[in-house]
Amino acid sequence: MVDIYILNLFVIGLLLLVVILGSGWITRLPLSFALIYLVVGIFLGPYGLGLIQLRRDDVFNAELLERITEFVVIISVFSCGLKIVHPLRLEVWNITLRLIGFLMPISIFALAIVGKLFLGMNWGEAILLGAILAPTDPVLASEVQLTDANDQDELRFGLTSEGGLNDALAFPFVYFGLYALKDNNWGNWFKDWILVDLIWAIAAGIIMGIIVPKAIVWIDQKIQKRRSADELMEDFLAISVILLTYSLTEFVNGYGFLAVFVAGLVVQRSYRNREKPLEQLEFIERLEKLMEVGTILLLGSILLFKPIFTNAAQSLLIIILLFLVIRPIGVWISTIGKHPMHSRRQNLHPRTRWLLGWFGIRGVGSLYYLAYAFGKGLEGETAEQIAWITYTTIVVSVILHGISATPLMNWYEHKISKHRKAAPATIDEFE
Repeated sequence: MVDIYILNLFVIGLLLLVVILGSGWITRLPLSFALIYLVVGIFLGPYGLGLIQLRRDDVFNAELLERITEFVVIISVFSCGLKIVHPLRLEVWNITLRLIGFLMPISIFALAIVGKLFLGMNWGEAILLGAILAPTDPVLASEVQLTDANDQDELRFGLTSEGGLNDALAFPFVYFGLYALKDNNWGNWFKDWILVDLIWAIAAGIIMGIIVPKAIVWIDQKIQKRRSADELMEDFLAISVILLTYSLTEFVNGYGFLAVFVAGLVVQRSYRNREKPLEQLEFIERLEKLMEVGTILLLGSILLFKPIFTNAAQSLLIIILLFLVIRPIGVWISTIGKHPMHSRRQNLHPRTRWLLGWFGIRGVGSLYYLAYAFGKGLEGETAEQIAWITYTTIVVSVILHGISATPLMNWYEHKISKHRKAAPATIDEFE
């Protein structure tokens, strides 16, 4: 009898071959690679061949899911940082500050209100649900993110920087929900939450995200002057930056995701040789694509029809409100009075604002926070409720956003190109 592990290797290898050889056709279709991985994951799960099993005897291996998604997220947020070459000026990052400072809290508390009023949750459970579903995904959103370091499009910049940051900055709200689950008396822990989980952890993440990669780049450049490293091994320097930054930040109780995103920004700006960050980005993006395959395969293998249908009404309510009401209106509110990056005479074009509202893709970040909450005491019926709402939301996001990303972004790019030819002087209203 063939070993299941060997069968898994065969199926994954076959999947990669098919996706690679068919990528030229797939990229032209209203279809995402993630959707293909999801279907294959379902086929490999309990309803298909049963080759991937995170559930055995009704025991869910949340720790394995947490560790896998954690690694995928830190790779992805570093990639987001490396892609961004925009100057670190307030007027440039204004869109990011709005999406993080206004939109994310709006999304969390709007979802919490829905959970409290319509899903029968207490405030701790409802806030935790909002925090788990609030982050947009830096892994699955590559179609709508910056395409390379020379891409100056404001829509893509906003989605890339938001995806890189909110996977870290949802953490305080996850902690808030977990604390509230354990102790309804907020006064017992609220002050510590402010000082430790909000102020200290964010500050430590930013500081470590600057210091660690700066030190590594400095050492690298000093050594390269004396003796160049092997070209093949140099590709792994980015992995070293990611792992050291993340682990050292976690040692001091900072937010490692935030530190790794900042590290990407720092590395992009620290090398005298401008080609080196681009080489690192190319390597990291390939690794990110490989990690995406594994994660979405796991998601597909987790899905079970019975609990999905049991929680279908609640999931559908959350999905409709999040995708069609909370996110779009939240973006519209957050971008009131926002000028394009290169113009102070006009407001951000409605087309850009609505697309920012639509492309709130949910994915690996939400999976990580869910698995993390499992490990920190989320259990029982509430855990199942939140879990299946989260799984269903991610699946629907993979389907809807995967199908719509290519045609909508092609439409957006076509309008920009058309407008540039017609009126190049006012192109910035579309950027």
